[in-house]
Amino acid sequence: MSTTATVFTVIAAVMAVYSAVSLYTRSKYTVEPLVQYGVPEKTWNLLATAKLAGGLGLLAGFVVPAIGIAAGIGLVLYFIGAVIITLRARDYAHVVFPVVYSAPMAVALALTV
Repeated sequence: MSTTATVFTVIAAVMAVYSAVSLYTRSKYTVEPLVQYGVPEKTWNLLATAKLAGGLGLLAGFVVPAIGIAAGIGLVLYFIGAVIITLRARDYAHVVFPVVYSAPMAVALALTV
């Protein structure tokens, strides 16, 4: 794995874990959009767990590359879903946030495959 791929993978993992922790702790800036978009609160822990598993999976990919690739695909799909939800809510000002989260994951995935 190249140094660039390693750096992007670590950045993507940190971002995914940070996003998960902010949802687990119900940070205001994370929860307000979910409420606005109508995402049921009972799914929030599941969403946070998916992000946490993806971030840890990216790191596990250093040992077992197939796990990292699967985690990268899952996280990119997760954040594409977040972009779609944000667009459907017509919250165009906030569409940049899931795009920013998915970008390093997509780059890491592209450099790894």
